[in-house]
Amino acid sequence: MPRPKKWRQVCCLPEVNSFGPLSGVFSDRGSIIMSVDEYECIRLIDFEGMKQEECAERMNIARTTVQAMYDVARKKIADCLVNGKSLQIEGGEYVLCNGIGAFCGQHGCGRHGHGFSNNSGND
Repeated sequence: MPRPKKWRQVCCLPEVNSFGPLSGVFSDRGSIIMSVDEYECIRLIDFEGMKQEECAERMNIARTTVQAMYDVARKKIADCLVNGKSLQIEGGEYVLCNGIGAFCGQHGCGRHGHGFSNNSGND
């Protein structure tokens, strides 16, 4: 019998989930799909400055899983930058933060305003 799937804890969905070259010249170069859980891994390690161990604890997965996801996500970002491809963030094996977890409300948790803000700063 296969092992049950372990869903990855994600604090919040990205506010912007589509990126690409400004010029229409590159539109025929293709698109890369990054999963929401890969995005969360990049957000926690590169943006929030966490170590892989901290990221693993936050996402409720093994450090080796974080390392593998991080490697895949960075390769996708590099492919977009080097080859002028667009990037879509969607799908994945994740569950959103419920607002009451051990880390909720702490640094890096976007659910309660500590991550990305919903305000544009033009209020």
